Amino acid sequence: MREEAKYWIDRLGLVRHPEGGFYRETYRSEEMITAAALAARYGEGERAFSTAICFLLEGDDFSALHRLRSDELWHFYTGEPLYVHELDENGGYVRHQLGGAGEEGGMFQLVIKAGRWFGASLRNCGSFALVGCTVAPGFDFRDFEMGDRSKLLKRFPERETLIRQLTRGSG
Repeated sequence: MREEAKYWIDRLGLVRHPEGGFYRETYRSEEMITAAALAARYGEGERAFSTAICFLLEGDDFSALHRLRSDELWHFYTGEPLYVHELDENGGYVRHQLGGAGEEGGMFQLVIKAGRWFGASLRNCGSFALVGCTVAPGFDFRDFEMGDRSKLLKRFPERETLIRQLTRGSG
C-alpha cells in the first residue's frame, strides 16, 4: 500500500499537515463572508464561503485531535476505510467509519459539527486512505485548535486511551 499512497501524494502534490497526514487545498471560494455576518465565535476577519482539501493518511500516522469553528464534511475517495473519532462537549464518544460503505457502519460522507474534538486513524495500519474535507465557512487557521494532551486529559479523563492515541507530545 505504501507505493499506492506515494502515488497519490506525488500526483496530487500533497504536503505534510500540522495535525498529521498529507494534504493540499483544492478549492477556496473567491467570495467572502464579512466578519459582521459571521457568528461571534469566529472573531475578527472575513472568511471564504467554503474551502476543500484532499487529505491522505498512511501507515500508523493519524490526524491528531483538533477542533474547528466551522462544520467539516468528510468525503471518502479511495484506499481502505478510516475511523474518524469524535468527542462532544460532554465527553461523549463516537467512532465513525469513513469508507467501506457496503459494510456495517461504513459511509462515504460524514459531517463533524463545529466545536467538536475529532481526529482520524486508519482501520488497518498497513494501508492508506485518501479523503476530502469541505469546510463552510471556509477553513482558516485562526479557527483551528490542536488538542493539547494534558488539557484534554484533564477535561475528559474517561477518554484517556483515545486522547493518548490521538495526540502528540508528552503529558
